[in-house]
Amino acid sequence: MKTPKQLLKWGNSTLLIHAIETALNSHVKDVIVVLGANFELIKKDIEQLPITILNNKNWELGLGKSLAFGVDYLIKSKPDTEACLVTLADQPLIDATFINDLIDVYKENKQTIMATSYNDKKTGVPVIFDKTYFEELSLLNDDKGAKHILEKYKSEVKTLKPELENVDLDLKADYDKLYKEMF
Repeated sequence: MKTPKQLLKWGNSTLLIHAIETALNSHVKDVIVVLGANFELIKKDIEQLPITILNNKNWELGLGKSLAFGVDYLIKSKPDTEACLVTLADQPLIDATFINDLIDVYKENKQTIMATSYNDKKTGVPVIFDKTYFEELSLLNDDKGAKHILEKYKSEVKTLKPELENVDLDLKADYDKLYKEMF
């Protein structure tokens, strides 16, 4: 994309700041951002925000390793954490209301996985994992994220569908198209 995706413009800020502000405006207690590639550059853009910034130096191993790195931090530094919400910077249509809805349904169904339902009947992020899954999450080390955990514990997964179709901005063309539609 010729620049780190997280720093692409989104309205008056960037994709990453938008995602962080969405989380900060929800009912989550702490916002922890796991960065990897371009750590110093991206950190400068967000260090003024009330968040914890982690540097995953093994980011080349993929999304799963970044998730494992964040969960390992929770296990070691915040052992009383009951659950973790995983969101991505490249899903700008996710809003605080939807995150709060996920949290509310999770609270009714503790020890579950609360995932987002997509139009193609897949499930994914944003997702809330109860602490019973933390140890397994901390062992992830590939680019598939937590997909195999969602599959393995399918009977424990509850889903919610966002009001707007959840879009991942994986290609510059996807970003350009959505940005033009939104702004």
